[in-house]
Amino acid sequence: MAPRLRLTLLGVGAMASPRFAPAGLLLAYGRRRVAFDGGPGAEPPEGPLEAWLVTDEHAELRSALWRLAAQRGLVPCMADAGFGDLRIRALPVVHTSHPTCGYRIEARAVAVVWAPEFWTFPVWAANADLMFAEASGWNRPIRFRGGVGGHAPVREVAREAARHRIGRLVYAHIGRPCLRAVDAGLTPEYGEWGRQGHTYALADAVDHRLRT
Repeated sequence: MAPRLRLTLLGVGAMASPRFAPAGLLLAYGRRRVAFDGGPGAEPPEGPLEAWLVTDEHAELRSALWRLAAQRGLVPCMADAGFGDLRIRALPVVHTSHPTCGYRIEARAVAVVWAPEFWTFPVWAANADLMFAEASGWNRPIRFRGGVGGHAPVREVAREAARHRIGRLVYAHIGRPCLRAVDAGLTPEYGEWGRQGHTYALADAVDHRLRT
């Protein structure tokens, strides 16, 4: 029987979130485990890791990530990775003035996207069974100083995810405008808020209820 792809949200917070640890993901596929992003409070649990991949090598948490990864004998980097029928591709996203990426993760017939920060929706995410996505803003984009990118708002991400046929959309980089929306009882038109510590499991025959 093929192994199940299991994805655990280590954190779901945007930078300096007052409520959540930094956005991070742990992938487990059979005996293979790969960490994505994260940081203090969003470290993968003890055990071997094949790689620690990041979406921005110049992020504000880079020093902390380097220290955490070094304790596991790893160097955090933007890179492709592959282990048997598990394939991970680092693909570019429009976000800021230097190169940043998201990841398309494919295991046999299943596709997952980790793209916690972007200014424009990545077209290469199309048809993913599960996508972890940007949620820094609620109904307005957050533009970086100097016009060098920023963060797309949840309402735009929701429309684009539906248009690009994303099976299940989970917001995993939740910023203060979205925290205010959550507290007001508002919900996205498409997709759901990510839950820190929650695990999503997918098999070859994709069940969009994603057993936990």
